[in-house]
Amino acid sequence: MKKIQVWLAAVLLALGMGLLAPGAASAEPYCGLVWGSLSESDPALSQAKVTSIRTGQHYCFDRLVIDLNGPVAGYTARYVPQVTQDGSGLPVPLRGQAFIQLAVNSPAYDENGNSTYTPADKNELANVTGYQTLRQVAWAGSFEGYSNVGLGVRARLPFRVFTLAGPDAGSRLVIDVAHFW
Repeated sequence: MKKIQVWLAAVLLALGMGLLAPGAASAEPYCGLVWGSLSESDPALSQAKVTSIRTGQHYCFDRLVIDLNGPVAGYTARYVPQVTQDGSGLPVPLRGQAFIQLAVNSPAYDENGNSTYTPADKNELANVTGYQTLRQVAWAGSFEGYSNVGLGVRARLPFRVFTLAGPDAGSRLVIDVAHFW
């Protein structure tokens, strides 16, 4: 009986000193992401034209890609209370609890005014059913050398914007929106 009391006292003492306490909770960011939710932009203008828009799902984020027929030169991505159409300022209705307005500093028309990108459905540029973060992707127009896309997202989550070269002489503007903070 004396051995049990001594052993119990030793365990209680160890717990009291923190030797057997559970480890501290990890402060690691989700999937190692260190993005934020503030505006990102590059003011340069491009001669490239928007040619297509597509989406994809990844383990830690949902992705939107805008294809251009030349080098991407500039963009602005930011959370807004409501996405608006370029030129008119009319609201673009979107599903979701938060909204990102993405402007690429490139038109969706050529020098003669001919469209280089004509979405089949301006309200649904891509089917994002089943995506973890994206709720809707809509066309907000192309006006005076700028093209705008509205993203309806589940919540105000971290995002990043970057460019990729190719294919061929083209380029891509990419926005990734994280699934969690």
